[in-house]
Amino acid sequence: LPDNLKALFRPVAMMVPNYALIGEIQLKSYGFDKGRELAEKIVATYKLCSEQLSSQGHYDYGMRAVKAVLSASQQLKGEMEGQSETA
Repeated sequence: LPDNLKALFRPVAMMVPNYALIGEIQLKSYGFDKGRELAEKIVATYKLCSEQLSSQGHYDYGMRAVKAVLSASQQLKGEMEGQSETA
């Protein structure tokens, strides 16, 4: 960009969110006792998928996909009350 346009923008620092921490908090809010363990498993699964499966544009292994799995787990927890969380 030209210098006169650069002067109009401020520098911004961005970082990758901690998916495991976000997942843990979400699972704990849904009532899961082992939220940390489950969140780490979910994040590890998606990380392996993004590294080992083909990199086609329509595949999504980001926070949106993790959030979808967490939301589905909330529904399943309600349907399967009293069963083990880690089964």
